[in-house]
Amino acid sequence: MDWIPIVFIAFKVLVFGTCMFFAIKWHYDQGKKKQNDSNEP
Repeated sequence: MDWIPIVFIAFKVLVFGTCMFFAIKWHYDQGKKKQNDSNEP
């Protein structure tokens, strides 16, 4: 029964890592889009 907490912690780390990746990517894309919009005449 000791493997259950290990599986849950690994799953939690995987989910948080994925969410952080997409959050950072979204913010990066938003900044890029804003920069491109301000450069156009």
